[in-house]
Amino acid sequence: MRPAVLIQINLVLLGDGRVGKTSLALRYINNVFFEKQMATIQASYLTKRLSVDGQDVNICIWDTTGQERFHGLGPFYYRDADAALLVYDLLDKDSFDRVKSWVRELKKMASKTIVLAIAGNKSDMDQSRHVNMHDAVYSESIGASHFVASAKLNTGIEEAFLDQARRVIQQRVAVGSENNKGVARRRSIVIVDKPIAAITPSTSECCS
Repeated sequence: MRPAVLIQINLVLLGDGRVGKTSLALRYINNVFFEKQMATIQASYLTKRLSVDGQDVNICIWDTTGQERFHGLGPFYYRDADAALLVYDLLDKDSFDRVKSWVRELKKMASKTIVLAIAGNKSDMDQSRHVNMHDAVYSESIGASHFVASAKLNTGIEEAFLDQARRVIQQRVAVGSENNKGVARRRSIVIVDKPIAAITPSTSECCS
């Protein structure tokens, strides 16, 4: 029996400080929630094994600090990311506007194929909401999924991470299919009149 293939997905959490990035990550990974979660000073690295449509996936999450003085470290975490989950506080309009700045930066600095999603956190305090769904339609204009979540109530979180994992896998399958089609087309028109030396494909390591 062939060993199961483990798909690795690198995801970065981005957003202003105090929007709840760490709370979302800890709820998703360890199913814990702290009412007085300390602010993230340094980025932390978390992993979770899951099954996505029958495929084994290891999702690796960089939980970054939202503090402005560490902003320059951003590219270190997202330059090789397969996906980015941009988090904002539903009670803070400025934090949603900041998401747009992160998107502009990712478009310039990150992979062209990075999968984006936007999550509005703290839906358990919906009566104080300052960001409405009309504003959140912005996500559709950039090809990002949008989720309303609550780390406290553990809602919308599983859906957000699962959606990103599924979209990354679908993207890889699509890219692989296009590459195979390209190879087939080239082979169909190239005439070879002498033997070609065998080429040993190189192996690449997964990013950690």
